[in-house]
Amino acid sequence: MLIAGEHREASSGRWFDVIDPATGTSIVRVPRGDRDDLAEAIEAATAAAPVWAETMARDRGKVLARAAALVRERTDRLAEQLTREQGKPLREAVDEVRGAANVLEYYAGLASSFADTRLRLAGGLEAEIRYEPIGVTGAIIPWNMPALLSAWKVGPALLCGNAVILKAASTAPLTPLALASCIHEGGLPAGVLNVLTGPGETIGEAMVTARAIRKVSFTGSSGTGKRIMALAAGNMTRMTLELGGSDPMIVCADADLGAAVAGAVSGRYYNSGQVCTAVKRLFVQEPVADEFLRRLTASVQQLRVGSGLEPGTTMGPLNTMHARDELGSLVEEVRDRDEGKIVAGGGIPDGAPVGAFYTPTIITDVAPGSTLLTDEVFGPVLPVVRFGSLDEAIRRANDSRFGLGASVWTRDPAVIREATRRLQAGIVWVNLHLKVPPEVPFGGVKESGLGRENGTQALGAWSEEKTVLVRP
Repeated sequence: MLIAGEHREASSGRWFDVIDPATGTSIVRVPRGDRDDLAEAIEAATAAAPVWAETMARDRGKVLARAAALVRERTDRLAEQLTREQGKPLREAVDEVRGAANVLEYYAGLASSFADTRLRLAGGLEAEIRYEPIGVTGAIIPWNMPALLSAWKVGPALLCGNAVILKAASTAPLTPLALASCIHEGGLPAGVLNVLTGPGETIGEAMVTARAIRKVSFTGSSGTGKRIMALAAGNMTRMTLELGGSDPMIVCADADLGAAVAGAVSGRYYNSGQVCTAVKRLFVQEPVADEFLRRLTASVQQLRVGSGLEPGTTMGPLNTMHARDELGSLVEEVRDRDEGKIVAGGGIPDGAPVGAFYTPTIITDVAPGSTLLTDEVFGPVLPVVRFGSLDEAIRRANDSRFGLGASVWTRDPAVIREATRRLQAGIVWVNLHLKVPPEVPFGGVKESGLGRENGTQALGAWSEEKTVLVRP
């Protein structure tokens, strides 16, 4: 773990293994942090916060810019480390590391325009809206995108003048630690950013109940998000929650089928389907359903499953053996209950080495109410459903407790207007899926979360707004 700019052992003296999901072997051992380590991180952050809060925004931005440059210089090394601990193909890891650098650069670029707002009001009044640091804040990230999500939270939090305690996921803590080291080398004062490694049920829960931590940003499952909200209520801790999703993809009869098939494959099987905004429910209009499914199946069967470090691998393992086994059990339940027809994949690859591998899977004729359509399935399994009218597609797409992302594939401007207006999601893509540039706000509706990350909107989420009214 990293506290006050120094790598330290856990106060308990305990360690745990970080496992390579492609081999099932230990990569390295890291400290198993506990509440005492959190208390030490809070102490370091509390001491460092006032100095960082008084640092000019443009100087905070310079730190982020230097950090981004270091991340870019070390892309290959960081990407290989990310693949070893998380499992994704090396090319996806490179993209994620570069994405983290993009985010840091974006917020560095906002530093010169991050200023208070002044207004002239009726009656001669003058108003000033000040954006002040919150103080000591917390961030809790999952294992699926540890580089990018670290940057999403740490970048705007630091630009706004806050001290941050980042809880890294136990199965992928190395990348957040390396990213934090780049930020410290970029000139961040000791204690402003601290990274804790260890179990969420101890450190994470302690973070959201700690009175000294005034804001927490969490990315993870909806169930855990609800628990965090309940725990944080006692101190009225401010929350940003980016939670689960069951993103629908709607392919209309007039869509470019080649582009839509490619979008479905990348949207579902990128990172082995372990993305909150992955395509998790695919709706295809009847007139093109047979042709679309034929092309989709052929494309999916060409995916090469293997270690993310092997050349030519296009889909790596799941992050843990437990996740693979849970996914396999779900597919077996669908088969046993006759809730769908498995037309591709549906099991562990033949001759697969020891590791958390699962074949990219397509299931058609999915029964209404199947878990594949009601829950968030975190893995490379894609349910395909036929539809007749646009009304039916939108109704079925919205028939979910989630509302993170959605996409519609069509050439018709009227359909685009109708779908983007009616789809219940925090982000709606047209003729693409998954892409989230740092300039645009991101978050969900319904059980997919509260608040927004990215864009200038994130600056408000990481600031205290104070209004000052003056009669000259």
